[in-house]
Amino acid sequence: MKKTVIITGGNKGIGLDISKVFADDGYAVFVGAREDTEKLQALSGDVTFVKTNVKSEVDHQNLVKAALNKTGRLDTYINNAGFSAWRSIANIDEDFLSNVLDTNLKGVFWGCKSALAVMKSGANIVNVSSIAGKRGSSNNSAYCSSKFGVNAVTQSLSKEVGKKNIRVNAVCPVIVPTDGLIEALDEPESPAYGNIEGFIENFKNTQAALPELPTGEQIGKACLFLASDDAAAVTGQCINIDCGVFPQ
Repeated sequence: MKKTVIITGGNKGIGLDISKVFADDGYAVFVGAREDTEKLQALSGDVTFVKTNVKSEVDHQNLVKAALNKTGRLDTYINNAGFSAWRSIANIDEDFLSNVLDTNLKGVFWGCKSALAVMKSGANIVNVSSIAGKRGSSNNSAYCSSKFGVNAVTQSLSKEVGKKNIRVNAVCPVIVPTDGLIEALDEPESPAYGNIEGFIENFKNTQAALPELPTGEQIGKACLFLASDDAAAVTGQCINIDCGVFPQ
C-alpha cells in the first residue's frame, strides 16, 4: 500500500512543488485547496484534488476521510496553505487580521487536529512556516504573528504526541517568488513596492549566505526528508530553509 500524504494548498506555489516531490516519490497525494489547477492536473503520479477551505475544521476532517477512504492510511499531513500580506498596524482592521490568522494559524490547528485524530505510530506532520515566524519585520506584524504561532503549535504538539511515536516539525522558508508572494509584494506597504525584482535581488545579495535563494522544489525535498524514516529522531524542530539568511 502506498504511503499517503495530505498537502493543503498543494495546487500552486510552494505547495505545488511539494505535491510534485511527493508524487514523484510514489506517495498517494491528496491536495486540499479551494480550486483545482491545470498545473496540478498535469502532475504525474497518484494525485487527488479535494476542494477544501482550510479555515474550516470540517473541511480538514473531510479531507482526511477522503484519503482514508481511498488508501486506508495517513502517513503525513502537510499544512502548507497560507498567504503573505504586509500592512502597517494603523491599517490593520478586523477583516484583515481575521483572514491572516484564520488561514495561516487556525488552518494549521484544524489540520493538525484532524490528522492526529486518525494518525498511528510512525506518522508525522510537517507545517510550512517561515523565518517570519522567528523574527519580526516592519509592516508585517499580522503575518509574523501567524507564523510565530505555527512554530509554537509545532513545538507544543511534538511534546503532546511524541509518546505515540508521531512527529511534528516545521520548515521555515525565506523569500520564494511564487505568484502569491509577488502579488503581496506589489502592495503599497510591502518593502518591495515599486521594484519587486530589485528588492529580491538585493535581499539575495545582502541577506543570504549562499549566492541564491531557496526553490519550491528544495522546500519540498526538505518536507520529504522530514516525512521519511531517515528523520525518525527529528521532532519539534522548525528548520530554516533560507540559504543562510538567518543562521541558528
